[in-house]
Amino acid sequence: MTGLCGTIVIMRHDINIDDLRAPEMAEAVEKCVHCGFCLAACPTYKLLGEEMDSPRGRIYLMKTALEGRIDPADAQPYIDRCLGCMACVPACPSEVAYGDLLVGYRALQERERERPPLDAAARKLVIETLPYPRRFRLAARGGKLGKWLAPALPGAFSAMLGLLPSDLPPSQPLPEALPAQGERRAVVALLPGCAQQVLAPGINYAAAHLLAANGVEVHSPRAAGCCGSILLHIGAEQEAQMLARRNFAAIAGDVDAIITTAAGCGSGIKDYPLLFKNQHDAAAAQAFADKAMDFSAYLAGIGLRAPMQLPAETRVVYQDACHLLHAQGHRAEPRALLEKVGNLQLVEIADAELCCGSAGTYNIDQPAIARQLGARKAEAILSAQPDVVVSGNIGCITQIRQQLAQRESAPPVLHIAELLHSALA
Repeated sequence: MTGLCGTIVIMRHDINIDDLRAPEMAEAVEKCVHCGFCLAACPTYKLLGEEMDSPRGRIYLMKTALEGRIDPADAQPYIDRCLGCMACVPACPSEVAYGDLLVGYRALQERERERPPLDAAARKLVIETLPYPRRFRLAARGGKLGKWLAPALPGAFSAMLGLLPSDLPPSQPLPEALPAQGERRAVVALLPGCAQQVLAPGINYAAAHLLAANGVEVHSPRAAGCCGSILLHIGAEQEAQMLARRNFAAIAGDVDAIITTAAGCGSGIKDYPLLFKNQHDAAAAQAFADKAMDFSAYLAGIGLRAPMQLPAETRVVYQDACHLLHAQGHRAEPRALLEKVGNLQLVEIADAELCCGSAGTYNIDQPAIARQLGARKAEAILSAQPDVVVSGNIGCITQIRQQLAQRESAPPVLHIAELLHSALA
């Protein structure tokens, strides 16, 4: 019998404790006092009203499964229904690091989990396609031709096709080095991401040129790619490590910051120290995580130098991406940027902190719940009567666009970098 620490005991002998992130997982469990503050913050608890679909319920399930007191298969449906949105973390007075427990537990269970054939096939398609832009573009083109089949396909495959846009935008490649305009204030590397390169290449183009307009030299290494976060959050740790290591090698130069334009990427990179714990490249992982910054947080931090103004009065809703708001704690920075734009009126929405249902691959894995959450978000947005909706995450943008497209007079949905870049004087 191998002790994790404190009250948790792993009842199996074949588990590598270093791989389990044992101390961090145990600390998260032991800090939870089951006070219930997390219930009001949890989207699935709000939607389903089931104790086991709340953070404290899932913590109890993971604890008892790790101790061998329940079959992990009995806990799995509730763990699968967790968005991983981290809304419970800032709501917790005990400061439970719920993410450390959830990501570690999912990675552990995926090693021996037996999935139904269609479920396993959908997961394999995500792992082997989504992080690789060329593969994903080919798959998206093929999927676009078969969108009419979506209603007849099983849940995950139907959801994948339903999320694809009618037309893929042309690529907008960036030079490997984009010089700063005027006096150079900093040098950064811009992570290209994965699916975003295919679905919305204009995001990185806008971010790079906006940074350059504000005195930042931007490097876009050709060898860089997916950061692995989308796989890390579904328990595919080895595949996530492989992708992360590619970026360690690609961004080896001396830069002031590593910029991400997707909230999920930034959040996942902050988990690198745990992902690479006790491994030979742990120091590289820590250094990478320390330099990673969200685009809006970085730009707000250095301050805008270039003036920005929209051509006419525009009502703008800023949609908080969960992994920027809850996981990284950036609420004020994107709003501060938007408030500096002339002719822009920033309007807030009800339940702004509630997840839209995208959550990485959640709207593929749990399409029914994702649709309900997306519909709630769409109604809240429309109630504010905006001219434009902006967000800081490609997953949120895709999800909200799909929901708004089903309603009349849907406003456009942009990344914050795209809106700011359009406002450059």
